[in-house]
Amino acid sequence: MNDPTAPSERYLQGMATRRAVLGDSHVDRAQQGSTDFDQPFQELITEAAWGHVWSRPTLSRRERSIVTIALLAALGQDDEVAMHVRATRNTGATRDDICEALLHVAIYAGVPAANHAIKIAKQVFEQMDAEQAA
Repeated sequence: MNDPTAPSERYLQGMATRRAVLGDSHVDRAQQGSTDFDQPFQELITEAAWGHVWSRPTLSRRERSIVTIALLAALGQDDEVAMHVRATRNTGATRDDICEALLHVAIYAGVPAANHAIKIAKQVFEQMDAEQAA
């Protein structure tokens, strides 16, 4: 008999993809910081964003990473931009890819949005470089 409290296949796939893209330490922190209040949200994003969208085979993780960073920059979602720029170490998106995506943001969503996202990306790259050098 099926356990109704067991995670769905979509959730399990989503968690695997989420960990592959964002890294175990990020996902572990999110899981450990989860409360009864936001647990349904964590389940939703794991199943929908990671299990359904990010796990589809049509676009590569690199391509999804580029699209995601551009969309988040256009929406002014600073924390999410930083998180997804950090994730490029796992997705294969290069700094040149991100630069090109943010040029598109400048044209299609506005120079201020792109300018701010570039500032965030530069800060994240500096942190990543420092971590790698250490």
